[in-house]
Amino acid sequence: MDTERSEVKSRTLGDLLRVARGRAVPVVRAIPDGALAAPTPCADYDVKALVNHLFQVVVEFQKLAAKGESDFSATPDRVGAGPDWRERFSEETDKLVAAWSAPGAEEGTAGAWRMPAGLVGSMALLDLTVHVWDLARATGQEYRVDDGVDPVLERLAGAVAELAPTARSTGVFAEPVRVAEGASALERLLGQTGRDPYWNGPAPAVVPPGTVEG
Repeated sequence: MDTERSEVKSRTLGDLLRVARGRAVPVVRAIPDGALAAPTPCADYDVKALVNHLFQVVVEFQKLAAKGESDFSATPDRVGAGPDWRERFSEETDKLVAAWSAPGAEEGTAGAWRMPAGLVGSMALLDLTVHVWDLARATGQEYRVDDGVDPVLERLAGAVAELAPTARSTGVFAEPVRVAEGASALERLLGQTGRDPYWNGPAPAVVPPGTVEG
């Protein structure tokens, strides 16, 4: 176990983003057009809106890796821009991995808040993990992580602990969700970001007795 944890700590952010990308792209490719209006564990987003948000993260965090400025003032409708959006997402995640694998990407500060660049990169890793879980859950897919010490989840556990106070005060994270005793590392991470790891879609509407639907 100590050897596993040592190997996890030696992974660069580019390495970890490559792992997350490998999990994300198949999920996004498998989203059917008919599911784009479906709800997700993020109450503010349906599937299409969440893909567009994640797409924007992937594009804008490439700029942050190069110490440029990001722009989240508006979310482009990249899904609506053409039927090849799944392939374009794959290409942009490739660019994200390359950007954070470049020499110096994790050094210094990045973004308007001048945060440590490594922590900024971890934010991209977080979105590429939890939002892909959101999409998998919303579209009936399985999101798989390593059974042992998962390097992505190890990195994110520390990042979420550091980000949580500010993220909760600004509404980026909801309040923590309690998880079951013996919960997995992924379930604990999801709970810390304010997600219900056991989300199964919205509850069906309750129809009063004697009411005819339709």
